[in-house]
Amino acid sequence: MDKLSTMHRVLMGPGPSDVDARVLEALSRPTIGHLDPAFLDILSKIRELLQDTFRTGNELTLAISGTGSAGMETCVANLIEPGDAMVVCVNGVFGQRMADVAERYGADVTTVEAEWGRVFSPEQIAKALHDKSAKVVGIVHAETSTGAGQPLEDISRIVHENGALLLVDAVTSLGGMNVDVDGWKIDACYSGTQKCLSCPPGLAPVTFSPAATAAMDQRKTKVQSWYLDLSMIRQYWGSERLYHHTAPINMNYALLEALQIVHEEGLEARWERHLRHHRMLKAGLAAIGIEYVAQPGYELPMLNAVAVPSGIDEAAVRKRLLEEYRIEIGGGLGKFKGKAWRIGLMGSSSTHENVLLFLSALEDCLADQGFGFDKGASTAAAR
Repeated sequence: MDKLSTMHRVLMGPGPSDVDARVLEALSRPTIGHLDPAFLDILSKIRELLQDTFRTGNELTLAISGTGSAGMETCVANLIEPGDAMVVCVNGVFGQRMADVAERYGADVTTVEAEWGRVFSPEQIAKALHDKSAKVVGIVHAETSTGAGQPLEDISRIVHENGALLLVDAVTSLGGMNVDVDGWKIDACYSGTQKCLSCPPGLAPVTFSPAATAAMDQRKTKVQSWYLDLSMIRQYWGSERLYHHTAPINMNYALLEALQIVHEEGLEARWERHLRHHRMLKAGLAAIGIEYVAQPGYELPMLNAVAVPSGIDEAAVRKRLLEEYRIEIGGGLGKFKGKAWRIGLMGSSSTHENVLLFLSALEDCLADQGFGFDKGASTAAAR
């Protein structure tokens, strides 16, 4: 049988991002037992670095064995009991997904809607909570389907004034922009390893405030998912070290190495790098007439969702970028399907060289489809 071979890609889509060689090397280290004291020490180090990255002192901070969607489901499953009222803010695919998951766990879900690409005002959330009390309010910090970044501080204040818990999706934002769990009083937050942390997909960092932990402890019913039941999982990550499931050993090696890289760079320096390359890309795209679909002033630095120019075959452009230039970008989802490109500048993929490489390749693709612009304008503006 032939050995599996994969071509090198420049990963500039909505995830996964490029993975540092140090992280790939960590994946290849010898596997040990999931109850080995050496591995348990690794889990403790991961918790400490996740606390730093989430900017929290929450004791209940860990990495769920599963992708970012497992992190979302963990938060909902543990905070929601059948019949609990939950408000979910929907302005893209991942808000819709959170609402769907909440309904599956028996929540009485009320959605607050915003136009795709736009963010929510604090007044919208205040009105929803005035009309109906809720146990949990769920919102996406970085909506990957639209490239819109949601401010959270005022919304958090309103949520807590109304006696609810705040649940935040930080799958795309963690490690690429400020996620201040304690400062913003976020009660439950989940992310994924494959975006701005530049680790392969497979683990979901989560963190829970003391208030969220107390809500779990006061449940009257068992968590409906045995696999994601934190009343058991936290005993494995805690001092008890009680067996729950066989953790993905090598993925945790990789996450530890990825978090150490984040720590070495420094959070603020990492956020600035993502913002700097976003501004480069935005300037380059503007020079050839390509606009963002997110509300002006709220564009994400790590996920650039832009409108496909009229008359351009967007799928053909993506296909050529992948096959000829080995650059992966994403197409639109939901309401933006066929109408947008999603260009990732996440983690290790967020580099000066990648911005210029992508812009040059995109110019070639657009020129061959008859799109008019001054050749070299994008890269000149980006420099």
